[in-house]
Amino acid sequence: VQLQASGGGLVQAGGSLRLSCAASGSIVRINVMGWYRQAPGKQRELVATTTSGSNTNYADSVKGRATISRDNAKNTVNLQVNSLKPEDTAVYYCNAEGLTIKGIAVTNFASWGQGTQVTVSS
Repeated sequence: VQLQASGGGLVQAGGSLRLSCAASGSIVRINVMGWYRQAPGKQRELVATTTSGSNTNYADSVKGRATISRDNAKNTVNLQVNSLKPEDTAVYYCNAEGLTIKGIAVTNFASWGQGTQVTVSS
């Protein structure tokens, strides 16, 4: 399963951004889709996730500022972040976990997108 992320770029502090991610391939079901980020010199961290049942989970650092949404029919996930701060600067990665078909078998998958840079200027 492949993930293609888009969006990001250079944004002023206080501004907003919207990231999108589309999954493609032999998808049986996607259980969880989400966004993670990695700032220079830091470990990759969770930003937000959403399940197929639309349960959501947010990092404390973005709660109240971020909204994750998902289209199960299109296998897409979006992340809207408002009131951006310089500390939101990072490479943002899309993630998906679920079931795929390999040969004649159904098996688990966990995929990452290619990463998209978000830079927030002060």
